[in-house]
Amino acid sequence: MKFFESVFSYDYAFPAVTLAYFLRYPNPYSRHVLTSDVIDRYIDPETHRLHTTRLHLKKSKIPSAVLKLLPKGIGRSDTSGQSYILETTVVDAREGWMETESRNLEWTGILSVIERQFYRRHSGVEIEQSLNGLPIDCKKDERTTVKTTVTFLSRLGQGRLLGNKKSDSSSGNSEQAAGLEEDAPKRGLFSSLSTAGIQRTIELIGMTKTRDAVLRSKQGMNIVLERLRKGGIVGVLEGMRQDREAAYGDDGTWKRTWLHANGIKEHSRLEDDDG
Repeated sequence: MKFFESVFSYDYAFPAVTLAYFLRYPNPYSRHVLTSDVIDRYIDPETHRLHTTRLHLKKSKIPSAVLKLLPKGIGRSDTSGQSYILETTVVDAREGWMETESRNLEWTGILSVIERQFYRRHSGVEIEQSLNGLPIDCKKDERTTVKTTVTFLSRLGQGRLLGNKKSDSSSGNSEQAAGLEEDAPKRGLFSSLSTAGIQRTIELIGMTKTRDAVLRSKQGMNIVLERLRKGGIVGVLEGMRQDREAAYGDDGTWKRTWLHANGIKEHSRLEDDDG
């Protein structure tokens, strides 16, 4: 298991940052995101916190460096396919914080990636204290800090090993089971070391790619925030339209991609005209 952690801040108020978070797809740094759908959203009547669950569909493939480590037949048919990301968020507007969690739903046996973020309102008073009391002219809620923590876990090969142990324990031949237990350290020494080494390597590759992804995510958020500052919601929506056209063109490619991703067949004009 590997961990990656990053802390940075946006020079925007907390309400603007949280709004930009929900409007961040698409942007020039996230054209691999095909769709974003809200599965559930509600406000807790007791805490008044906003809870949201979304499902993102992204262009995704297993990195070539990881493919070289996998046995033949694992993950090779879906190397250039799509993957789903489940995202949950909780926003407390009164206390000024937001928690998010995103996890992959595909290829979890090869590498499970869980990203957690904590956004917090950073008031002008707090900024002054962090600068050792230096006088600064800063409006309240002008900055928002975010801490990102990503956990990587590869379980490659564990299912097969656990399955073998279960089969051995359920066997009625006690002498054969005892013999297998004695031979297991001898037979499995190098294979277990190899499996552990592959798992660590896959986790390191995932961590390296995530560092770049976190940087791109911040750049994309800054673009959405700037659009929001200049043109409000209308400016953000116009930017989203331009990004879709840049990624898929204006010939209906984006529409066909969206329909295919959601399992909807596009009817021909003749079928539509016939009712």
